[in-house]
Amino acid sequence: MEIIFLGTSSALPTKHRNHSAIALKAFGEIILLDCGEGTQRQMTQAKLSPMKVNKILLTHFHGDHFLGLPGLVQSMAFRGRKSALHVFGPVGTSCIIDYIKNLGYFTLSFPIHTYELDSGLFIENEDYKVSCCPTKHTVPNLAYSIEEKRSPKFLQEKAMALGVKPGPDFGKLQAGVSINLGDKKVLPEQVLGEERKGRRIVYSGDTRPCSDMINFSQGVDILIHESTFDNSHQDKAVENGHSTASEAAKIAKTAQVRKLILTHISTRYRDTDLLLEEALKIFENSQMAQDLMRIEVKLVGN
Repeated sequence: MEIIFLGTSSALPTKHRNHSAIALKAFGEIILLDCGEGTQRQMTQAKLSPMKVNKILLTHFHGDHFLGLPGLVQSMAFRGRKSALHVFGPVGTSCIIDYIKNLGYFTLSFPIHTYELDSGLFIENEDYKVSCCPTKHTVPNLAYSIEEKRSPKFLQEKAMALGVKPGPDFGKLQAGVSINLGDKKVLPEQVLGEERKGRRIVYSGDTRPCSDMINFSQGVDILIHESTFDNSHQDKAVENGHSTASEAAKIAKTAQVRKLILTHISTRYRDTDLLLEEALKIFENSQMAQDLMRIEVKLVGN
């Protein structure tokens, strides 16, 4: 599970920071979190194929978070894409996608399925589950959680004590399939331990600090939280529905996350040391996101 930061600026792009977009490379696909202007070029820089993007999760409809989508869709069509693209977001997503489908002259070669979300679990398959939570911004905004699903630990010694020999029967039991040993049946629950916790990340989108965000990100491996301003611009943060770096750190500390990544940086900061320093005073495992930065989300424990 790898996170690639494609854009880490706020309202305007800069020489070093593109508009908001994050790619999650996992489960044999690429999940895109937001799609600001210039995202497809950033994907080229990061050597990521847009054709492997199956799902796009949009946090809200301020331009810096979704205006890269029309170009990305048209490029996918130009390359002859046939497989469906699934776009998730708050109320208004279907309308936005309808506009994109009719923008300019091009032939759409693949279906785009849209899903308007409120809160809760909206994707679950054998590999992962995705949920969302409304947060506190000037327009409707959703935070997203992506959690890996892991099978229970296989108790090899217990299986062998029941007479199961290493080989195909081990695999069947691990997959949840019962096996027969002569006239005796061995059930998966006899040789499987408790379900193991998978890796989990949460992305805030744009938000003021709120209790919902704390509850939603409780104990996650990586919290990616906006940190648009430093403490001296607290008034602007409140006025524009954003968080300071210190406020993001307080969220991380209260939620007991493993790591905090600060993103969505105002263009006023050429040097982001001040923002990081303010966060580190509150939550020591804080890191400043940079464009094209990659982070491997590692498993903890068994």
